[in-house]
Amino acid sequence: MGRPPMNVKPTVVRLTQEALDRIEKVAGPNQRAAFIREAVDSELDRREGQSENSVQNGGDDGEKQ
Repeated sequence: MGRPPMNVKPTVVRLTQEALDRIEKVAGPNQRAAFIREAVDSELDRREGQSENSVQNGGDDGEKQ
């Protein structure tokens, strides 16, 4: 029996060698995809939270454009 499906879609992302080296250093060997998935989920949560705050504050989220 294999692993259950993760329900993910392969996606090509171009990163610099420096970024890849940094990811491997902090995430460990063979953990690149998991690290990137976690980083994307965290950033989406952060940005979606900002959007919700903007709506609750009448559109003024305190950021300059």
